[in-house]
Amino acid sequence: RRARTGRPKGVVVPHGALLNFLVGMREKAPIRPEDRLLAVTTVAFDIAALELYHPLLSGAAVVIAPKEAVPQPSAVLDLIERHSVTVVQGTPSLWQLLVAHDAEALRGLRILVGGEALPVSLAEALRGLTDDLVNLYGPTETTIWSTAADLAGHTGGPAPIGRPIANTRVYVLDSALQPAAPGVVGELYVAGEGLARGYANQPGLTAERFVADPFHPEPGQRMYRTGDLARWNTHGELEYLGRTDHQVKMRGYRVEL
Repeated sequence: RRARTGRPKGVVVPHGALLNFLVGMREKAPIRPEDRLLAVTTVAFDIAALELYHPLLSGAAVVIAPKEAVPQPSAVLDLIERHSVTVVQGTPSLWQLLVAHDAEALRGLRILVGGEALPVSLAEALRGLTDDLVNLYGPTETTIWSTAADLAGHTGGPAPIGRPIANTRVYVLDSALQPAAPGVVGELYVAGEGLARGYANQPGLTAERFVADPFHPEPGQRMYRTGDLARWNTHGELEYLGRTDHQVKMRGYRVEL
C-alpha cells in the first residue's frame, strides 16, 4: 500500500480493520443480492477490496473488467451494458472520462466515487444521472474508506465527504490538537477500528503519523494524522479542502509535487 508520504511504503492493515470497513460499507453503500458490480480497479490500489469483497459478502455478483478495457471508456460502457451492471466504483478521473464519452450510458447506475477530490462540475453531472451517488474518503492507513456522503440530495457548492463509517471517529483539529469549530478549517484525524497498525519496518514514521487519541476515554487509543484539511459544514458533514503539504492525488494515486 502507499503511505501518505506519497512514496510506496508498506501499511500493516489487520484483518479486523478490513472486516470493519466491509461492515461499514453495508450501511453506507448497501449492495443487494441482485446487484452486479463492475470491478475496474487494479488490485494494487486498496479500493479494489470493496469491489471484490463487498458484493460477494452481500450475495451479489462481481464482473471483473479486463485490464486493457479500463483505460477505454467505450469498453467500460460496453461491459456495463453487456453484463447488466448496476453498481460501479471509480475515481473522479475515471468518471470524468465516462461522462465525457457517453453520459447517458451511465443513467440509473449506482455510483461510488472516491480516491481524489470530487470536482463540483462532475458531482453535478453525476447527480443528474442517478439517485444513488456516494462520495467516499479515506487513506490506506485507515483502511480504504473512512467517511461517506450521500450526494443524492446535495445541491451546489463543494461535495461533502460526509460522516464516518461504523466504529470510526473523525476529528478536525487545530495546531494545538483542539477541535475546530464548525466552519473552521483544521487538519483531519481519523481513529477507530479501521486504523492500521502502522508502517512496516518504519517505527519512526509510525510514531509520527499514528498519535495518541486524547479524546478517547480508554488509554492507548490512537488516531491517524491524515495531512488533509477539512471542516464541518452546517449539515454536520465533512468537507475536504486540500492538503497541508505539496501532495496531490492523480487517478487515485498520491504524488509529491
